[in-house]
Amino acid sequence: MNNNQKDRFQTVWKQLTRFFQSEKTHKNARVTYQVIWNLTLILIIVGILGFSFAGGVGAGYFAALVNDEPVRSKEDLKKDIYNYEETSEVYFADEVYLGKLKSDLEREEVSIDKVSEHLKNAVIATEDEYFYEHDGVVPKAILRAIYQEFSNATVQSGGSTLTQQLIKNQVLTNEVSFERKAKEILLALRVEKFFEKEEILETYLNVSTLGRNSSGRNIAGVESAAEGIFGVEAKDLTLPQSAFIAGLPQSPFGYTPYTQKGKLKENQEPGINRMKTVLKRMYSNGYITKAEYDKANAYDITKDFIGKTEMPSEKYPWLIDEIEKRSIEILSVSLAKEDGYEEKDLKNDDLKAQYLALADRKLRQNGYKVYTTVNKKIYDKMQEVTKNYPNYGYDKAGEPVEAGAILIENKTGKIISFVGGRDFKRKQYNHATASLRSNGSTMKPLLVYGPGIELGKISPGSVSANVPISIPTGGKPWSPGNYGGGSYTGVSTAREALKNSYNIPAALFYKKIINLSPASYLEKMGFSTVTKEDYSHLSMSLGAMKEGVTVEENVNAFGTFANSGEFIDAYMIDKIVSKDGKVIYEHKVKPVGVFSPQAAYLTLDMMRDVVNSGTAASVRNRLAFSSDWAGKTGTSQNYWDAWFVATNPNVSFGTWLGYDTPKSLQGTYNGLEYNKRNMYYWADLINAAYKVDPKLIDPDKRFEMPGGIVSRSFCGVSGLLPSSSCQKAGLVKSDLFIAKYAPSRADDSFIDGQYVSVGSKRYAALPQTPGEFKSGGFMLNPDSFADIGLKYVVDPGSVIPGAEKSGNVGVATAKLNDNGKAPDPLSITISNDKITWGLHHEGDVVGYRVYKDGKKVASINAGGNLVYKVGSGGSYYVTAVDIVGKESAPSQHVESGAKKTSSKEDPKKNKDDRGKDKIVNEVKKTDSKEENGPDKNTDTDKQPEKDIQPEKETETDKEKEPVQDKDQNKENTDKEIQETDKDQGLVNDQGQETDKAEEEEE
Repeated sequence: MNNNQKDRFQTVWKQLTRFFQSEKTHKNARVTYQVIWNLTLILIIVGILGFSFAGGVGAGYFAALVNDEPVRSKEDLKKDIYNYEETSEVYFADEVYLGKLKSDLEREEVSIDKVSEHLKNAVIATEDEYFYEHDGVVPKAILRAIYQEFSNATVQSGGSTLTQQLIKNQVLTNEVSFERKAKEILLALRVEKFFEKEEILETYLNVSTLGRNSSGRNIAGVESAAEGIFGVEAKDLTLPQSAFIAGLPQSPFGYTPYTQKGKLKENQEPGINRMKTVLKRMYSNGYITKAEYDKANAYDITKDFIGKTEMPSEKYPWLIDEIEKRSIEILSVSLAKEDGYEEKDLKNDDLKAQYLALADRKLRQNGYKVYTTVNKKIYDKMQEVTKNYPNYGYDKAGEPVEAGAILIENKTGKIISFVGGRDFKRKQYNHATASLRSNGSTMKPLLVYGPGIELGKISPGSVSANVPISIPTGGKPWSPGNYGGGSYTGVSTAREALKNSYNIPAALFYKKIINLSPASYLEKMGFSTVTKEDYSHLSMSLGAMKEGVTVEENVNAFGTFANSGEFIDAYMIDKIVSKDGKVIYEHKVKPVGVFSPQAAYLTLDMMRDVVNSGTAASVRNRLAFSSDWAGKTGTSQNYWDAWFVATNPNVSFGTWLGYDTPKSLQGTYNGLEYNKRNMYYWADLINAAYKVDPKLIDPDKRFEMPGGIVSRSFCGVSGLLPSSSCQKAGLVKSDLFIAKYAPSRADDSFIDGQYVSVGSKRYAALPQTPGEFKSGGFMLNPDSFADIGLKYVVDPGSVIPGAEKSGNVGVATAKLNDNGKAPDPLSITISNDKITWGLHHEGDVVGYRVYKDGKKVASINAGGNLVYKVGSGGSYYVTAVDIVGKESAPSQHVESGAKKTSSKEDPKKNKDDRGKDKIVNEVKKTDSKEENGPDKNTDTDKQPEKDIQPEKETETDKEKEPVQDKDQNKENTDKEIQETDKDQGLVNDQGQETDKAEEEEE
């Protein structure tokens, strides 16, 4: 052999050596060996089966094993294989991710192209190293299964290919038997025939059970594992992370790093050892280099585990619960329609329960994407304010004051945010969407003023009595009161009544329209709990319902006024999309006409006054911005509930405070009464929302007045066109009216004439009435007061426009008839130089004359103070004078302490003197009681006097200095009226901040 030949031989030898020593040659050799071996085994199996078939045994046995297994088409197999649960996801507004809904198993589907190559290689190297070579089965595994079955081996092993595992997990059961193995083989071969390897691998990666995530929830699929264990997406997994996840299927809950509570296990060794096994197999199969293996094997995987994370249901418990409830309701209707039912069919409780259960299951298993209207930043800020708000009030009987609030966009009905309560762990009840409570005076614009204006029965300038009333109900008369039992102004316009939340005018206005079914307007505005009983109860005008109303319904209804009279139902679920991208539900706005634009605007305009200068005036100083707000405060019976609801051109927002078990909120806390505590809470919440989205919360525009509204002057005691007498009396006001309902009839409340006073009541004077007891000026006509509810007024004499500076105006609320005889003599007393006597027991006495030494020295009006201060010395007596001038006999004589007189009085002279002043006029004898007065019990509309609640004592009820003559008496009377005006002015002066609230009583 020459040198050239030798060199050539050495070169060939080295190439052969390198070839046989290379890892690639070794791998190919192993693959070739395995292929040859598998072919040999298949031939052996075929031979055995052929032999058995020839003997009629093997074929029959195999056929028996798969006899009940249907021949599945590609579509059937696809449906079965891809039929795995996937957790539904939820989103805030603008597709901001919120999280996954609660489910027994959390899974998120991922496509094969979005999975790390390291993870795919790790799974194949660990679970099925010949995945790309076999046709669904590995023959040696089949022989092993046959041997174990026939030998009755204690260890029974299953199929080892990914395809067989997929069949076992998705189509068959986990039973270890030859029958199941035979079916598995048959189906695996068919799957490999119909589907590509990448499709099979993708499905396997999505169905594998992989332990728990950092929230303690069971997970399946590599995407959920990547996010739940390492906090990354499947496409971004590193080599060590991929190896760790690939090792989990062998023992998911043995190798998982987390406990059921989402905490990291103390011993992570089993999972780490399994990861190292996977890495070794990846290296042995040539998927990674020696350097990659060494680096990954030494890597501390525990530092990649994310700490415990809150589930969405833990971080947003009220929100997730509400989303689930509403989504299930929507899906139940959708599923029922798919089965041919109509929505009305779901009124059947059994059918509804059936579809709700089905919808619940599908929502948790079908991988829907649920998009909501809730603004994440505003929602988060409101929860923060609620958590830190310091002024709720005292705990009572172990219960704290609870809170509810909701923010709704007017034009769409989108629920932007809400507050379900203060602590979900303490109380899971949603106080914004589920709790039914009396809504107090926030009911007034919804049920009384809005409908009344729409029906043409009420206008902002409509007038009502605002004094104690008693309305017959068929049982015990209903006697609503104003807040604290006061704030009585004689009469009040609708605007004033709503602004100051007077209950009595609201009740009387409601009495005028109750037969026109105003409660039907509530149903149009989404109130779901209005009952037949509510339609007939007058107390509903003040918020007393049989069941109550939710914060959501109450606030939603106020948006009707902002929407020019159209109700737009509030909603939270914007759309629901299936996992294949099909929109199966999308909300559509469906406006409902409730009020005309004119009626809506007038109600809004009245509610502006509530915020600007009425019961909610204190809230304005708390706001960080200025907006065109219109709203209403409310307090339920016994101070159980505190409300404030307001709307501006963009949004409606309302808050509620109260105890879960109703208890009184009354009393101060941190120096604030309950109504202020609620309004300040309202202000803090809306300020927080404003900081997040100023344009939404504080629009540039204001409420615009529609056409068809006019401004008109009217008389403040009747609501009619002002007469010249009303103008002279200074009682003319002006306000807005719907043009077709503007006042057209002239006021007839005033009569040019005079009146007399008896106690606190005033009556029209008669021609025969002595002039010394008459008061001049304008007199209010009692016949004109019927429309303002006079028949229900406990004390008709109290219906005086007390807030008006009208000293020259009297009011006669009833007629006073002569009883046909001279009054009985009086009984008088003297003490400290003062003669005093009581009001005469006969109802027709209008005044008293005081005599000194037989000469008249004073005339005292029966409506004044019955006291006379005597001078120095003299003999005094007093007589009573009735409506027609008849005078009583003298009272007993009393002597002044300063000087005694011994001369005897000449009775004849006294009688003659009296005769000079006496007007004799015989009239027909009548009943001594007042006509239509409070003591007349023949009127069935009147309440017995014992049931009448006395009016609070005022300064005018206290004793004053005696009046010396008629002019002085009149001056004193005028002063009395002015003092009353002053007292009332403290109530009605809206230049100051008004922080009154109101109590609604049934």
